[in-house]
Amino acid sequence: MNIDTSFVPLALDGTSWSALEPLYLSLRERTIDDAADLERLLLDRSELDAHVSEAGNRIYAAMTCDTTDEAIEAAYLKFVEEVSPPLQQISFEIDQRIAESPFLSELSDHFDVLARDTKASVKLFQEENVPLLVEDTKMGQQFGSISGAQMVEFEGESRTMPWMGTIQEDTNRDRREAAWRASWGRRAEDREALDDLYDAMISNRTKIGVNAGYENYVGYAFASKQRFDYTPDDCKAFHQAAEDVFVPLLRKIHEDRRQQLGLDALRPWDLAVDASGRAPLRPFRTEAELVQGCSKMFTALDPELGELFGRLQDGTSLDLESRPGKAPGGYQLHLDRQRKVFIFMNAAGTHDDLQTMLHESGHAFHAMLSEHEELVHYRHSPIEFAEVASMAMEKLAATQLGMFYAPQDAARAWREHLEDCIRSITWVATIDAFQHEIYRNPNLDRAGRTALWLDLDQRFGVNCDWSGLEDIRQMQWQRQLHLFEVPFYYIEYGIAQLGALQLWRRSTSDHAGALNDYKSALRLGGSKPLPELFAAAGIPFDFSPETVQRVGETVAAELEALPL
Repeated sequence: MNIDTSFVPLALDGTSWSALEPLYLSLRERTIDDAADLERLLLDRSELDAHVSEAGNRIYAAMTCDTTDEAIEAAYLKFVEEVSPPLQQISFEIDQRIAESPFLSELSDHFDVLARDTKASVKLFQEENVPLLVEDTKMGQQFGSISGAQMVEFEGESRTMPWMGTIQEDTNRDRREAAWRASWGRRAEDREALDDLYDAMISNRTKIGVNAGYENYVGYAFASKQRFDYTPDDCKAFHQAAEDVFVPLLRKIHEDRRQQLGLDALRPWDLAVDASGRAPLRPFRTEAELVQGCSKMFTALDPELGELFGRLQDGTSLDLESRPGKAPGGYQLHLDRQRKVFIFMNAAGTHDDLQTMLHESGHAFHAMLSEHEELVHYRHSPIEFAEVASMAMEKLAATQLGMFYAPQDAARAWREHLEDCIRSITWVATIDAFQHEIYRNPNLDRAGRTALWLDLDQRFGVNCDWSGLEDIRQMQWQRQLHLFEVPFYYIEYGIAQLGALQLWRRSTSDHAGALNDYKSALRLGGSKPLPELFAAAGIPFDFSPETVQRVGETVAAELEALPL
């Protein structure tokens, strides 16, 4: 496949449907007389889709960088309302032509995954869902606006939520408690608004699922995410394996913590502080220090990765600081037309911030190593493997933590990371199980939803004293943006974490081989089915109880060998 394309004018306004429509119409009406015509159509359509994707991502990035800018918010909503609906409709019509073409089977096997995904999209599409999907996107934006506006008055200053989170590592217990109560007191002000929003989301998403012929939203979500290789029952098995293997590890960690702190019981503000009374790890003070240190890490780990990270230091690819009005969280997104990436985060100088940078850099490496793919579809892999790219980088780069820390602190940071892996798997199980039950029972009222959450917290959570804080415990789920913005996008983290831990396990005996296979798999983008992507990285696509048990034993053994 070496066909050059120049179908889309560089100056085309990707946010204007009046500008985009003639090109999409020309694709829909194009004559297809042979396989070469079909291949040309696929490549030209890819070029146009990349242009639109980049335009939308640029607006989204601008909005998250400043949630207070009403003009940017209006531009984003305009894109969602005026471009997304007709684009969905005409994309379906083009997909239908592709799926029904007698020449599809004559294309090279490089197109096999695209053909499979296109047929699945055609089968799923329902015209009546177009406005509902637009509404879902708009409601997700509402969550971002509410969260981004949550500032906390603390010690005479107005602080962001990410900054407040750093206080949970303070060795002064009274200060931790004050910060925790202030943060959750502020979140509680929005509890009813977020409950209202979530109710509306559940109702809207249920309609989407039913319109598409499913009993509820669960089946639709799996189909829309093109989960060809596992089922809701497999997710239940993952939940059980997490409960059997990782919950005991998590509770041992916290029982050791309780004893080290000399407490009768852990309170919510005791879960992040160093149990030995050491000051929080502070790997950097400024954005520049973070970037410089990571550059050294990646270069030492692998010269090719060091060069790729250097491309991010162009003045436009990184927005790392935490500031008022900035949306919470962190992400990496593709600018597909220019084949660039953008990393967004809220750095406050913590070790978690360093981990976030390693994580999002893994995504960026994935994008850059697969940017050669002519089909934009293949520059994006299934999320289950995309997250292996990011989570494995957190572990592979851990060999270079000395760029930020003295040896004893590097060992401490590695221990904290492994403990976080345990927490993440149990939390993924909690959130995913919550979503499954919510959407299987869409008429569940708020009291029922609260009871469900408390049951799951009891099943997967830590031993923690919530006395006097019961109302706050009931709303802990509201901090998980995925529940609002990207429903059913969370089990991927658990699957990928198991994959990343298996890759790390291999790297302990063959670091060079594991790293080379990691890069080789990333170069494939999304051009192969999910099990083949895992296989290319030298790991099985498997999250059975047996695999989970092996991973758990490896992590437990590593923790035993590390100093407290």
